[in-house]
Amino acid sequence: MAASASHFLHPLNQIQFPKCPHLFTKSHFHPRLLRSQTQRFNIRATSAVVVDSPLDLSTKKDQGTQVDLFACPICYEPLIRKGPIGLNLPAIYRSGFKCKRCQKSYTSKDGYLDLTVTSGLRDYVEVQPNRTELFRSPLVSFLYERGWRQNFRQSGFPGPDEEFRMAQEYFEPAKGGRIVDVSCGSGLFSRKFAKSGTYSGVIALDFSENMLRQCYDFIKKDDTLSTTNLALVRADVSRLPFESGSVDAVHAGAALHCWPSPSNAVAEITRVLRSGGVFVGTTFLRYTSSTSWVARLFRERSSLGYGYLTEEEIKDLCTSCGLTNYSCKIQKSFIMFTAQKP
Repeated sequence: MAASASHFLHPLNQIQFPKCPHLFTKSHFHPRLLRSQTQRFNIRATSAVVVDSPLDLSTKKDQGTQVDLFACPICYEPLIRKGPIGLNLPAIYRSGFKCKRCQKSYTSKDGYLDLTVTSGLRDYVEVQPNRTELFRSPLVSFLYERGWRQNFRQSGFPGPDEEFRMAQEYFEPAKGGRIVDVSCGSGLFSRKFAKSGTYSGVIALDFSENMLRQCYDFIKKDDTLSTTNLALVRADVSRLPFESGSVDAVHAGAALHCWPSPSNAVAEITRVLRSGGVFVGTTFLRYTSSTSWVARLFRERSSLGYGYLTEEEIKDLCTSCGLTNYSCKIQKSFIMFTAQKP
């Protein structure tokens, strides 16, 4: 989920928006394109029928039905789908999903499909870390694109339009495939990916119910997005509801520092990426090589529960999870990094 570092933010009535020069035309950010030597395979969203008895996929295939793009977050088995075909909001909302192995069912509500392990539970409540719970708040979700995200410029973020342009250059090898925008927040970049027409499908994925509701509200106000191949999914970044090797690209904007376990999340991202798939992320750095020792000491003590990493730690994390071709661009505390699955 896209989130901001607490020590970079102030109450909204105290925010000063600096007159930062735009980086659109004279930006120093020129990401190096990743070239895949591997042939890319696109996966088409299909539908299938849910029945209460155990399913025989061989017989269902003869009836014109197939397993779906989404997988069970418990078993990682492809879900069986009953409903209209399509990776758009109306089709998914009218569909039911069920795991053949564990028989757990998943449905949509408030415009998004809930594919968390705890989906449908009545009594059990799982308490998340404070940095996760903060962005499940209706107030923070409402304010995210109404002042909160704009404050990132003070830490070196070039702005959504420039960040999108940079990410698109990195995602060139994934053109025509499916992209998952993990920790998408209110869907700021998910909507840009969908409107670009670059991808066959966009999955906006977040753990926060209220962020997804905000994303749904923004989509409803934009007629060009209502029938695009854009799906809203509630899921845990450390338990992604996709088969291994089924995704062409993964984006994580201003998110890594909010994850309870970045190593588990990056490992999951690596698992779902196809060979040659691209991962692009942005986050706040704890400090850089040019940061003074006084500033480093202050930032070490003022993280307030967020997992700020250094550039060296981010690179080590990506490579340890099996990703290659790592590169990054840094401005002040902002970093955009990318890596590719071999």
